[in-house]
Amino acid sequence: MESAADHDCVLPWRGLTLGETNDREIIDHKTGAPMLRGLDPLLTPDLLHALASMGHGDTIAVVDANFPAAATARRLIPLPGTGAPAVLNAILTLLPIDDFEVDPITVMQVVGEPDATPDPVHDFIAVLSRHAAPPPVAIERHAFYRAAAAAFAVVHTGEPRFYGNILLRKGVIPPP
Repeated sequence: MESAADHDCVLPWRGLTLGETNDREIIDHKTGAPMLRGLDPLLTPDLLHALASMGHGDTIAVVDANFPAAATARRLIPLPGTGAPAVLNAILTLLPIDDFEVDPITVMQVVGEPDATPDPVHDFIAVLSRHAAPPPVAIERHAFYRAAAAAFAVVHTGEPRFYGNILLRKGVIPPP
């Protein structure tokens, strides 16, 4: 497998790169042929498979670099070098949020300061707003760990900031 040093735009899997003329196209770097159009390049094949495989009510966790993702995840999707808000934005281009139950989106409370809103959560709120999704509800740290352990998948980002963790519950797409 190539490393990022081998190609300055390599995505983490399958040798895919960003197109030079259209950053919404995923290009096979060996042939130069478009693989998929209109998808955020952070939506890797593994992440797309997880999103498509989730059912209504399943959750997906997007977590920061410090989160114990490998020890927690049932299905681990590593996205090193990515920021959690950017990954959240990519996911929300495809994932409907559950609107049948309360609090479909949760974040981790700051230890010792449950009313604080850390910078990554401010960024999450802005992304959620752009996608007409409800704001997150903060839950206690260990409750968040338990919820992440029960999640369908955990997306482990390279987000360096503390509390860059969010859980999303999948909703449904109504028939046309």
